[in-house]
Parts: sequence; structure tokens; C-alpha cells
Amino acid sequence: MQIHPETKLGPVHLRVANLSNLVTYYTALGLHLRRHAETSTGEQAVLGVADSDLLVLQEDINGQRVKGTSGLYHFAILLPSRVDLGQALRHFAQTGIKVGGASDHAVSEALYLTDPEGNGIEVYRDRPRDEWRYPDGKLLINTTPFDVEGVLAAGDNNPEAWSGFPPGTRIGHVHLHVGDIAATERFYRDGLGFDLITRYGPSATFLSAGGYHHHLGANTWAGVGAPPAPANAWGLAHFTIDVPGEQALTALLNQAARAGIGATERDDGVLAGVLAGVLVRDPSGNGILVRSVV
Repeated sequence: MQIHPETKLGPVHLRVANLSNLVTYYTALGLHLRRHAETSTGEQAVLGVADSDLLVLQEDINGQRVKGTSGLYHFAILLPSRVDLGQALRHFAQTGIKVGGASDHAVSEALYLTDPEGNGIEVYRDRPRDEWRYPDGKLLINTTPFDVEGVLAAGDNNPEAWSGFPPGTRIGHVHLHVGDIAATERFYRDGLGFDLITRYGPSATFLSAGGYHHHLGANTWAGVGAPPAPANAWGLAHFTIDVPGEQALTALLNQAARAGIGATERDDGVLAGVLAGVLVRDPSGNGILVRSVV
């Protein structure tokens, strides 16, 4: 059974070493600090845009930095338009925010950054779906040079001054380090119901709901057989999958149970408007909070 076609991604939760430093970075990047709270495990900050939470930072001063494990490759902030991407790029250039790379992927135009603790970030815009191409019946996703001048010119068409990422910005996709591509595909395709969109050789796979180019990417670039990150590792704590309504959540969890995927009830009450959800883990130990939204 396929996951509901209106499935989207919700907030990404990161375990961090220095909360103040990362709040400064992400608010400079374009997110807004929506809430700050004390939790049982330390301070937490919730960042996002005017209409939604996108990023949760949980400080853990006793955590550890790891390499060569599963975890986050990057999370991707999807802007509403090319104009917004152009404004963001101009802002990054003017404020000295380092952009580590930029690519045109046929379906999207993307900028790549890294936060001060090494977490990968993509900031991108999608082309309209009627511009996506399907040679031989398969969605074309590739990597070609980024049109810097064209994107900047699009941003300059907006007379309004930069005030951060606009309403409508959301988490577009998450790209993970995993230990095994086949096991990852079985989990997300057969267990949760995502569609397999394409593979990048034997080392990366991309899956989605509702015909999107990808909500989930996974690669073995940290090493085939890379072990799960320790429970207190800085980096990805979990990401969020939002399905529309309790019926869609029940169907997903029933399918997951039939695939042998265990789930733990979870209540992240610090997040605005969040219903109780369930936490599952993929074969590489990456955490996923699955919840229903109205």
C-alpha cells in the first residue's frame, strides 16, 4: 500500500553542542526563533517561519561528535519560489554566510551550506511540476551548473527588503547516511509505503509520496555497513513525517506493523499544534517521528 499522496515532512530535530551558537546561525540564515524552552534534557529552541515550525535544536552538552555512522547528510529547506531563492542567495552573499555549493537538478535549483556543527543544509526551490521531464517514463533528476545570475536577477524583481524565509517555506526533503541501500528501500518503500523514484548508482536512493521528486534520500557515502550513531551523538535526533489525518496515520502504522517495524508513542508537546505521534527507526537507526496533521 502506498503512503498517502499528501504526505509531507515536518520539523527536523537536531541534537546540538552549543544551542546559542546555532540559534545565531539559523536566524542569520533566514529562520525565525519561534519558541525557547527548558526540557528534561536541557534547553531547546524551535525555529521556523511565520506559519510553521521547521527545525528543533536540542542542546546536549554531554553529547559526542561522530563520523562514519548513519545520520544526517542534509535537510532541505524548500522556498516557495525562484524569487525567494534569489533573495536568499543575495542575503547570503551580503552577510557572509558561506555557500558550499550550488546545483541545478532539473526539477529544482539548490544551494548547499553547512552549519557550525557540521550539519548539512540545502536551501532550494522547485520548478513547477509541468516543467519536470520524464524521458523513457522516468523522472529526470540530474546535476548541472547553477544559474547564479538568473537566480539573483529573479530575487531582484522583488521590491521588498529581505526579512527572512517567507511564509510557505517548509522542509522539502531529508537526505540520510545509511548502512545498506536495499534494507533502506525495503523499510521506506515496503514498510512505510513511499514510492521509489530513482537510484544514483548502487550508493544512493530517492523515494517520495504523491509523485514528488523526493522526500527521502539515502546514501552509503559514509561507508557501506556504517553503524547507527550512538544515542547521544550530535546531529540528527529524528525527522518528521506528517500524514493528513488519523485514518492515514492508522493505515501507515498498520502497514509498518505488518512489515515488522516497531513503534514507540511520542508526544512532542513543545511544538505548536503537534498531535501525539509515534517514533520508528529505519534499519540504520535513523529516527522518524510519524504523526497526523489536520
